[in-house]
Amino acid sequence: MDDVNERSDRDLLIGHLDGDADAFEVLAERYAGGLFGFLFRFVNDPGVADDLVQETLLQVHLAASSFDLNRPFKPWLYTIAANKARDLLRSRARRQERSLDAPGGAGEAGPTMLDSLESPDRPTAERIEENEKQQQVRGVIARMPEHLRLILMLGYYQQLPYAEIAQILDIPVGTVKSRLHSAVGCFGRLWRGRMSSASMPK
Repeated sequence: MDDVNERSDRDLLIGHLDGDADAFEVLAERYAGGLFGFLFRFVNDPGVADDLVQETLLQVHLAASSFDLNRPFKPWLYTIAANKARDLLRSRARRQERSLDAPGGAGEAGPTMLDSLESPDRPTAERIEENEKQQQVRGVIARMPEHLRLILMLGYYQQLPYAEIAQILDIPVGTVKSRLHSAVGCFGRLWRGRMSSASMPK
């Protein structure tokens, strides 16, 4: 499958549509990790994130024939994933669930999925301190408005270009820049507020 792995997204989609059994598998493997990292942080639940990855890939599989092959694949993929995540969160809100605030929720807030892995070589106290900080970061992100949380995930954690984020969210590039700036500012205010509250005498 080496040759298949080197093919472009477009060529893999064409291969999938032509009945190449390996093409879609390679395409899925190429993006599954990044999708999981994005959804993991957005919904703050590893099991749900994994389900959303599978649902996203299934929709891509089923809708591949309707995709414009002259467009880039990645923004389309993340548009589907983002819509599924937003639908889930809105459904949770309607049911008044509070999964994002549940103690011990998984989903690391570091810049890559590797940050969620504990190293056995690190001192226990260091791991505990880092885990506590990551839980605090998750709590702050969970308090952000949905549209700011989403763009923070796409722009900061996934590090997607402005143009791709604009396609995913169907907004102008200028709006992407201003909204990302607002998201960073919102996180900073919430974080400082948390620190101020923590320092107040009880």
